[in-house]
Amino acid sequence: MRRVAVIGVGVTKFGKHERTSAELFAEAAADALLDAEIPPSAVQALYYGNVVGGETEHQLHTGPQAASILGIPAIPTTRFETACASSHAAFRHAVMEIAAGVSDVVLVGGAERVLNVPTPESTEYFAYASDAGWEQTLGLTFPGVFALIARAHMQKYGTTEEQMAAVAVKNHKHGTLNPKAQFQKEISVEQVLKSAYVADPLKLLDCCPFSDGGAAVVLASEEVARTRTRPVWVLAAAAASDWMLLGDKRDLARVPATERAAAAAYRQAGLGPADVDVVELHDCFTIAEIVATEGLGLFEPGAGGRAAAEGRTSLGGAIPVNPSGGLKAKGHPIGATGAAQIAEIVTQLRGAAGPRQVADARVGLTHTLGGNTATVLVSLFGRD
Repeated sequence: MRRVAVIGVGVTKFGKHERTSAELFAEAAADALLDAEIPPSAVQALYYGNVVGGETEHQLHTGPQAASILGIPAIPTTRFETACASSHAAFRHAVMEIAAGVSDVVLVGGAERVLNVPTPESTEYFAYASDAGWEQTLGLTFPGVFALIARAHMQKYGTTEEQMAAVAVKNHKHGTLNPKAQFQKEISVEQVLKSAYVADPLKLLDCCPFSDGGAAVVLASEEVARTRTRPVWVLAAAAASDWMLLGDKRDLARVPATERAAAAAYRQAGLGPADVDVVELHDCFTIAEIVATEGLGLFEPGAGGRAAAEGRTSLGGAIPVNPSGGLKAKGHPIGATGAAQIAEIVTQLRGAAGPRQVADARVGLTHTLGGNTATVLVSLFGRD
């Protein structure tokens, strides 16, 4: 298996846009190709994440559309849908294509446009990632799913609403340092606690926003990457799944798919949690970040909430988590999220993150969760 590197990244600003998801991806992809110093004609395949294009834009078959708008319609394209983990899954398959010697340069990314439809509609579309027969019919949406996870974690470990609020405060503070982030305003623990309940115990400011946006990364073989000045090496790309139905999950206070994907990624890279310097993980809700830090082995089970409240996951802390602002402040255009996380880690390992730079970062981790914790991708990255 050949070594694979990221040689270019591009991310649009996240928020509300009056452009199609294809146009948003084109902007991100153009920036990624410029960053990689290669023309579109050098791309040999495209792996693309998009989730609700059929519902919000009446647009399926988005892989060829994305390639066409870049002027490279003849390359093979594949669209991925693994809920919020779509473009991270696309990334993993692109890594395997290059590692296997099939291609030397592959473009990966995703885009989503959801703010062109009313919130009740987008909430319904996101719920399609749960079981249609047993969960959607009962009115269960993802705030409800993660409220159940939060309540289970609180009962098992004593996690508090204040600790969850600390995650939101931290990520909003990080977001003010990221010009691409949707939210550019700091908030306080008191503001989070006083915000309206969405699904008890989760409140409005515990939840990430709906977002439009695009993200792209350029992957290359070692032979190509060695001709570039700032390659960031893919050390591991792992995936895991779990039961789809919440009723089949044995312990809602943990995410076994995160634990399995992390274990596989550490094994591939020959590293452990203590080797990781910076993390971009899936904080669709504040409790999701707490549970993820535990599942990734960064903290013992039950210690994630205390770690956030103590500042251990803040910039300057023991293990900075979501320096980009995370989904909570940066935004969450679901088809683009995984690729955007990878772009942030690459930027961090290049030492190019400006005021949100994690000092001396050499190993980075990305974690993306899909749906009701049934899909998880974990990747590790390093620099020479």
